[in-house]
Amino acid sequence: MPLSPRIAEAAAVVPSPRQLAWQELEFYGFAHYGINTYTNSEWGDGTENPALFLPEKLDCRQWVKVFKSAGMRGLILTAKHHDGFCLWPSAQTTHSVASSPWKDGKGDVVREAADACAEFGLKFGVYLSPWDRNAASYGTPAYNEFYKAQLRELCTNYGELFCVWFDGACGEGKNGKKQVYDWQGYYDIIRALQPNAVISIKGPDVRWVGNEAGVCRSSEWSVVPEGMEDRVYWDLGSRKALKKDKKKPLVWYPAEVDVSIRKGWFYHEKEDVTVKTLAKLREIYYKSVGANASLLLNVPPTPEGLISKSDLDTLLSLGAQLRIDFKENLAEGSVMTDTCHLDSAHVGQMALESGDSYWHSGPLEHKKAELVLDLGDDYDIDKVVLKEHIATGQQIEKFSLWYDENTEAEGKAVWKLIERSTVIGHKRVCRFTERRLRRLRLVIEETRGFATIQSFEAY
Repeated sequence: MPLSPRIAEAAAVVPSPRQLAWQELEFYGFAHYGINTYTNSEWGDGTENPALFLPEKLDCRQWVKVFKSAGMRGLILTAKHHDGFCLWPSAQTTHSVASSPWKDGKGDVVREAADACAEFGLKFGVYLSPWDRNAASYGTPAYNEFYKAQLRELCTNYGELFCVWFDGACGEGKNGKKQVYDWQGYYDIIRALQPNAVISIKGPDVRWVGNEAGVCRSSEWSVVPEGMEDRVYWDLGSRKALKKDKKKPLVWYPAEVDVSIRKGWFYHEKEDVTVKTLAKLREIYYKSVGANASLLLNVPPTPEGLISKSDLDTLLSLGAQLRIDFKENLAEGSVMTDTCHLDSAHVGQMALESGDSYWHSGPLEHKKAELVLDLGDDYDIDKVVLKEHIATGQQIEKFSLWYDENTEAEGKAVWKLIERSTVIGHKRVCRFTERRLRRLRLVIEETRGFATIQSFEAY
């Protein structure tokens, strides 16, 4: 039976090159830092005295080294929050570091953060709040030009950005009015000046997962109907959901999980005791990165301008734990067989190769396909990591993972179910009670026409 037009449409949707590059980052940091750090608040009102901004030991290199040690591959800085205070000397306002006594008004936190990222090999991005409670023009058409000028400054002067991060915050300004944002005008500037940067979360490239608890859906689809940026439904991309929104075009719109290491987003000393534990952060990692989403973990610098010891200790422990969890891919160098493949360049063994090699089932329609991994010996395994070749779309709708209870090389297989689940997408980490085993079997039970596996790893 041929695919319905709607599912065929979904099967044909693929990510852009910038989205593909973003997916590979998987885990990166947010640094909420600014005038709120010195007023001990979450949302400033724009009346703050810039003289309050006076870090004694600002060290963006320390931030970046800690983030990298935790396993993060990028950093997004709050260049401007709702209070309108700019961490760079913007020519559009005096409400910035240029009016502070820090470095005699000649400092630039955005520059220092960008340079630190470049030095240590992390990608750099910026958050620029659209809501500005200090700008006199907010609530008028003139504000859009003001905001675009700030965007141009950030997109022009700080090297390549991997992300420009927006939220949809829209409160009242000094005149009591709310702003009508020129979103498309903002996007056009970013596309022109930073063509490789994804636009998140109020943007066309990356969507908000819908909560700040550190979890995504059990079935996190990357192909969803257009206009899902504000949806918090539990089902966005199944056949049922796509049929329900059948009039909307389908787009590649993957999820980002944003969560803070603390109760709040800016640093507050009283929250030193609320820092999430290693166990909690590890679980968040697996429920986001391990479930076809990316993880944006906020770590707010202190008034001194440093990552606090409590946050630092936890992050270093997280990095060490993740390195232990994924220390050795036991599937590397093993043998993978398949029940079907598109051609000789896409046989099952390609799922174990590095680079852009991948297994492609060929057309399946309603048939099942299987991959069987033989490790060559018995190993203690508690994790399998699966990746689709998403450059050809997100195709797998349901799969099951099995292990052979018989570890004898020539013995008849006795397959026992480990997990039955839905989507794979960029990455799915299947965790289970540690078992000593030699063979694993992946059964593709439902697809959107065909299946691909770019990577099959065992730990």
